[in-house]
Amino acid sequence: MKMAYVTSNRTISNGMGLGARLTEIGKDIVAAWRAHRVYRETLTELQALSTRELADLGLNASMLRSIALEAAYGKRG
Repeated sequence: MKMAYVTSNRTISNGMGLGARLTEIGKDIVAAWRAHRVYRETLTELQALSTRELADLGLNASMLRSIALEAAYGKRG
């Protein structure tokens, strides 16, 4: 199950004009895209490793997604 979460909370009455708000939204979109790209690249690289190589690193296949998520978004919780 996927869960959504809020990364920022902006209100219209914060004194920012429309252009500034759109710029901030654009920056958030770019940051989210970059983080997702780090996640995908990390996961792809880890999945390319053999079981033996993962074991040498102290990892197993069930850990790969959480490692990629931490690489992209940091440690949560």
